[in-house]
Amino acid sequence: AVLIPLLFMGDVAGRLFRQFAVTLAVTIMFSAFVSLTLTPMMSARILKHTPENQQGWFYRKSERVFEDIIAFYGRTLRWVLRYQTITLLVAVATLVLTVLLYITIPKGFFPTQDTGIIQGITQASPSISFEAMEESQQAIAKVLLADPAVQGISSFIGADGTNTTLNSGRIEINLKPLGDRKISATEVIDRLAPKLEKVPGIKLYMQPVQDLTVDDMVSRTEYQYTLEDADEAELSQWSTTLLNKLRTLPDLVDLATDQQAGGLQLSIDVDRDTAARLNILPQAIDDTLYDAFGQRQVSIMFTQLNQYRVILEAEPHFQLNPGSLDKIYVKSSTGQMVPLSAFTHLRTTTAALAIVHEGQFPAVTLSFNLRPGSSLGTAIDAIQRAEKEIALPETVMTTFSGSAAEFRTSLKSEPFLILAAVVVIYIVLGVLYESYIHPITILSTLPSAGVGALLALLICRIDFSMIALIGVVLLIGIVKKNAIMMIDFALEAERVEGLPPEKSIYQACLLRFRPIMMTTAAALLGALPLALETGTGSELRRPMGISIVGGLLLSQFLTLYTTPVIYLYMDRCEKWVRRWRASAGLASAGELESEVLPPPAS
Repeated sequence: AVLIPLLFMGDVAGRLFRQFAVTLAVTIMFSAFVSLTLTPMMSARILKHTPENQQGWFYRKSERVFEDIIAFYGRTLRWVLRYQTITLLVAVATLVLTVLLYITIPKGFFPTQDTGIIQGITQASPSISFEAMEESQQAIAKVLLADPAVQGISSFIGADGTNTTLNSGRIEINLKPLGDRKISATEVIDRLAPKLEKVPGIKLYMQPVQDLTVDDMVSRTEYQYTLEDADEAELSQWSTTLLNKLRTLPDLVDLATDQQAGGLQLSIDVDRDTAARLNILPQAIDDTLYDAFGQRQVSIMFTQLNQYRVILEAEPHFQLNPGSLDKIYVKSSTGQMVPLSAFTHLRTTTAALAIVHEGQFPAVTLSFNLRPGSSLGTAIDAIQRAEKEIALPETVMTTFSGSAAEFRTSLKSEPFLILAAVVVIYIVLGVLYESYIHPITILSTLPSAGVGALLALLICRIDFSMIALIGVVLLIGIVKKNAIMMIDFALEAERVEGLPPEKSIYQACLLRFRPIMMTTAAALLGALPLALETGTGSELRRPMGISIVGGLLLSQFLTLYTTPVIYLYMDRCEKWVRRWRASAGLASAGELESEVLPPPAS
């Protein structure tokens, strides 16, 4: 039942974690089968009673330690049972604190990993030439290779499927092993940033490469925010306004846009009347310009081993300056050579290098990174407030893309999925114990686990991410068994042996103390490697281990004392409900009979 939040999670995150949830569910079913078949058989064959005179000194010493611990727990439990109201208030405060911590804790999608690789996107002026872009990219490469943490780089420029414009490039930075560089990839980026700012005419946007990502585009920074509008001019205006506003927000850094509106464009305006007097045809103008600045194949040379295509074009040094157009002559229909400048006018303007579309409408994508110490949830809230402050018109549609979009979707579904798991658990426990009340006693252990997990994440300065949520989900299943062990024994003693509730729950706590501590210790030791590991990519698994360890440590202490008190209050509540139903004539025959007749022998 506790795997419901993972099994039914939607979108990309759900597809990622569904295999994990199914694996756990199948493992639990096989474990139940083994526990009901193989374990009893092995117990009958292997477990033997050892007489006291044959027990070793270590066994006797350890048993004495366990007995002393149980005796101490019994003394403190009797003191707690004398002050039940205070203990109940502590349980209620734990529930309130869980809700407050969930609301205020910084939230993220996936933890940022250090995989030893940094992805960089370079951006220069929209009017830059290929040769100048090459020089700027090499200047960036020299700064990167001078850093002691960098092992090597791969550099790419030119327009292709990833670099849609000439003024952008890609750099893949391979870092040395973590043991050699001593600092994380994020710290390497912070150290490189001031040095790269000194390289003129180009900017490098960097982000660590992640093992687990849901982004469908290669952007300059980690998170994307897209604006759409049918009116291209209005989109350009408001995207620039919003970008300037976002640059003032303290939670965002490395803001960038894919709007490349500063490209240079040379327009050749043909005076058609003059061209007609000079017998110049429009097709002749197009052919001459393409012959000079295009790549026209005019012939193929065949040899015995290969063939070579002959390309007609102007000399490369004539293609670098618009002034070369004054040297272009166009052949008239009468065979005369007429200079191009005789019947044309040159006009230099600016234009966008590329117009990006999202669906059918023009779109501009703003990308950003988070400042160290900031969370994705805080950044999204700040962006939405910035929209309202600049009064963004309704014709401009805004959406988050990639990880930011998946984070918002998962954040909306998380509380409902956790609530669904709790409801299913309540129904199952209600059927098991034939009670509406005592399942609440078992579920009362969950807030203490939630407080422990959230406090541990806050102390370690880790966001509450999807990985931490998995830890909390697993924690729900681990922590519930403490209360189940106590209440199962207490109800059996109360119904079969006829013990009063106070004596039955006290006896249950003492007899179940050792298995509760053993199972908790086993779960705690199993989660410690996840919480303490420091290898490459360990950041992805650490939140799960920290949430489990923190939740177990706090819930273990609280539930040993709050669960007995809540059991007594719930027992009184159940009896009060039965008396009220009986006085109102609403009780069923089975309930009335159970109040009079003793319970059957088990």
